[in-house]
Amino acid sequence: MTRHKLTLSVQYADRRLAAVLSRPDIRRWVKAAQFAPAELVVRFVYQDEGRQLNRDYRGKDYATNVLTFTYNDSDEGEPGDVVRADIVLCVDVVLREAEQQALPVMRHAAHLIVHGVLHAQGYDHEADDEAAEMEALEAEILAALGMAQT
Repeated sequence: MTRHKLTLSVQYADRRLAAVLSRPDIRRWVKAAQFAPAELVVRFVYQDEGRQLNRDYRGKDYATNVLTFTYNDSDEGEPGDVVRADIVLCVDVVLREAEQQALPVMRHAAHLIVHGVLHAQGYDHEADDEAAEMEALEAEILAALGMAQT
């Protein structure tokens, strides 16, 4: 298993999950999905901020569970390039989805963080084949972490 350098900042604008999701857990989830050196921010926000970010940057006027903002110079990175991204989780949506799906919040958050880290590295789910590849990779990573697919 290749170890890649990781600089990780965890920010809690909304602190409701701070006691449940430890920084070491978040780091472990990020590292499990990391395939290149990375400088990442994982930020937990209230619904208002999540909605504003989704509206301003994606043109969708609602809060979503996770948004990934990648700051790499191009989509086609060279091996060894540092992945730079912000991964923003909306706590209100995460809590609501976990409850609706009868999932532990920690498991659902782990899935969303893995999902965001994969997006930061260029994975997508716009086309069916891309979605299948990304979902299979998520399932593999979550299984390696000892968590069932959420």
